[in-house]
Amino acid sequence: MSWSHYCELLSISDSDKRSFYEKEAVNANWSVRELKRQIESSLFERLLLSRGDANKEQVLALALKGNEIAEPADIIRDPYVFEFLGLPEDKPVMESDLERALVRQIEEFLLELGRGFMFVGTQQRVTINNTHYYVDMVFYNKILRAYVLIELKTTKLTPEAAGQINMYLNYYAAEVNDPDDNPPIGIILCTEKDRITAEYTLGGLSNNIFASRYVLYMPNKEQLIAQVEAVLKRWHGEDKEQLDEE
Repeated sequence: MSWSHYCELLSISDSDKRSFYEKEAVNANWSVRELKRQIESSLFERLLLSRGDANKEQVLALALKGNEIAEPADIIRDPYVFEFLGLPEDKPVMESDLERALVRQIEEFLLELGRGFMFVGTQQRVTINNTHYYVDMVFYNKILRAYVLIELKTTKLTPEAAGQINMYLNYYAAEVNDPDDNPPIGIILCTEKDRITAEYTLGGLSNNIFASRYVLYMPNKEQLIAQVEAVLKRWHGEDKEQLDEE
């Protein structure tokens, strides 16, 4: 890394967070601009919150090893940040407009998706029983050796979206995958989701399907940090109760 990289890292007071960004900068070969963008978009906090109930072990794992990718859940971030598109946050956006904007800024989108992603294409045709359907965006993750299918929704998460992408995943597993490929992964990018709806919508499906929010602006860093601290505080409280019971 260059001296400019270290200057950016030295601005982070928390040692675990600083260690995480150092490991990721090396692993992903980030430029100084990319490192700065990931710090400003609170990648560390977003990854922790994407893992559900974050705990001390997860904080230490990210600090010591960076974001290791060993299973489909490791590539998920919540929320995804699309500030680089320059789209107005107070006006409705069509799904087709969002897709075109992401394609125009594909390098920035790949940075936001994380390591190992390769762009395959948009509106990839799926033909089932002589009826044509189209997957919004398809990527391939070379670390997981799996296709990643992304459906863009400018609404909140719905059961229909899950059923749609589940059908696409079944098709890719049967018709597109090579023998060495792992099962495909589906990501529904939506403007809003709640935990209960996500559990009932995605629960019980055999395919790897995740729902994540996206925002068109940089997230409030203080709010994300507060959310992480609240989760860790709750975890510490539960751990203390277990020790008291023993």
